[in-house]
Amino acid sequence: MTDYQELEARHRRMSAIGGAISILGWDQSVMMPDGGAQSRAEQVSALSLIVHEMQTAPDMDDLISSAENDNGLDEWQRANVREIRHGWVHSNAVPADLVDRKIMARSACEMTWRSARAENDFAKLEPQLTDLLAIIREVAAVKAEAFGCGLYDALLDSFDPCRKSADIDVLFAELLTFLPGVLDQVLEAQNAASPILLPEGPFSIEAQEALGRQVMELFQFDFDHGRLDVSLHPFSGGTPDDSRITTRYAEDDFTQSLMAVVHETGHAQYERGLPKAWRGQPVGQSRGMAVHESQSLLFEMLAARSPEFIGYISPTLREVFGGSGPAWEDDNLLRLYHKVERGLIRVDADELTYPLHVILRYRLEKDLINGDLAVRDLPEAWSEGMRELVGVVPETDADGCLQDIHWPGGAFGYFPTYTLGALGASQIFAAAKSQDDGIMAGIAKGDFSNLLTWLRANIHGNACKLMPDQLIEQATGAPLGTAAFKAHLEARYLRG
Repeated sequence: MTDYQELEARHRRMSAIGGAISILGWDQSVMMPDGGAQSRAEQVSALSLIVHEMQTAPDMDDLISSAENDNGLDEWQRANVREIRHGWVHSNAVPADLVDRKIMARSACEMTWRSARAENDFAKLEPQLTDLLAIIREVAAVKAEAFGCGLYDALLDSFDPCRKSADIDVLFAELLTFLPGVLDQVLEAQNAASPILLPEGPFSIEAQEALGRQVMELFQFDFDHGRLDVSLHPFSGGTPDDSRITTRYAEDDFTQSLMAVVHETGHAQYERGLPKAWRGQPVGQSRGMAVHESQSLLFEMLAARSPEFIGYISPTLREVFGGSGPAWEDDNLLRLYHKVERGLIRVDADELTYPLHVILRYRLEKDLINGDLAVRDLPEAWSEGMRELVGVVPETDADGCLQDIHWPGGAFGYFPTYTLGALGASQIFAAAKSQDDGIMAGIAKGDFSNLLTWLRANIHGNACKLMPDQLIEQATGAPLGTAAFKAHLEARYLRG
């Protein structure tokens, strides 16, 4: 066995354990009683430490170096070695005791967040979030030294490899010169038009779940390799062959749960489309969270909210919920899914205001990591940022800094990938439509096969063979930028 083959064998074992960790995380969010959180955290910690020990074995650096000098490797194998080296640097920088402390603190903080959010009690979360942040900053410090970068960039690299906050600053600055003015124009036009009607409920959870499953099947989700459940926060997890999707339901509004299901299906389909030949290898994994979000947002915001799809699905909505009258007409349903408002909740936000929510969180988490903002001051900073960027101020912390699971879950550096994903989604969707004029015709008939085939060939099937920006540029002909996103917003909201 060559050194490269030994690396592959080890990573297949690590990948299998990683899949088990992902399923355990799904169990904790969906079905585990609160009293079992400590036990489950200990299980996740034990498995994570096994992976960490395997990844940082004393001979690993020599094995990687030998593989890097192996001239007999093909393009995919060389890319795999590059990804193995990158993962090794991340893991080798963090001592085992810090890995354990992070996992235990993250689990405790997340469980406290659940009750603190329900009780609108930030003071309840503050001590544990403060402790978790201190540990995250320790992780950031050792990784920053290993990669030769700043604290925040060291964390960002785990979610969007090789991305720098300086790059994000440029893109977000471009959006801030564009979004406020367009938002004002869209709101003015929307207010001048006839009111958008909200279909009256209640809409049974059973009917919403059945509808979600039907739409997932339109998007070619394979229920032999996945499932749909309920959790406090919609998410997608599992493995490429075992997709776990969750959503949440409100009996007075079916629109949010349906689009959450579509969003998470986009994530799952990306995982499902990764090359089978590279299962269990770093090069066979998804290409970071910005690309991942581009796939979910492409499904949700661009395909599922298109006039073509709303026209197709409207009769089904009327049938499933027994709806009739003006609120259920195709035009009103389209306007409902294109409604823009200055809201408090990120996951319910429209395309125009969503980036503003993300920019706020990006600013705040950078300040938290860099030591410029204390956790105790987070509610006030949140309110000030919402007033400046979105134009509304939360009356409660449950609608403010307690609304997201990411920080209590230790995911600092994740938030900017949502808007980077939105930029990528617009750019990728525009390229796909320009290369295959059957995509929109298919969507109008509830047929997503052309779109999925294009994504499999140009995004999913490349996995981690290319770096994120290389992947986007190869698929679209241009580096990641704001132009396609701006053009999409203007076409949909100002000229549509």
